[in-house]
Amino acid sequence: QVQLVESGGGSVQSGGSLRLSCTASFSGYTYFEYFMGWFRQVPGKEREGVAAINDGGRINYADSVKGRFTISQDKAKNTVYLQMNSLKPEDTAMYYCAASSSHIWWSQLLDSHEYKYWGQGTQVTVSS
Repeated sequence: QVQLVESGGGSVQSGGSLRLSCTASFSGYTYFEYFMGWFRQVPGKEREGVAAINDGGRINYADSVKGRFTISQDKAKNTVYLQMNSLKPEDTAMYYCAASSSHIWWSQLLDSHEYKYWGQGTQVTVSS
């Protein structure tokens, strides 16, 4: 069983920064065997992959956030981060952390269907 708890959302002006955190508690597997990702969703739209990291540390970013967002992990703290810089109003969404204990090919890391475990979400609002 996996529990994911996100934090760090909030409201910022365009051009600002936020850092999201996702702390995981695991049973059975150790953290480094999991694939972790950040997704976002706005009402009426499908959940969109933002950034994800595989068990080897390889990362995949959505084109819309490349150069602005950075995913990182602290395995000692069982925590994955999403540093979001140069935020835009179109980044406004509910952000979710996700985890999978099953292998995910790098090209599929941003596919929400590959993930079994989800956090409750944290809201990010960017005003112009």
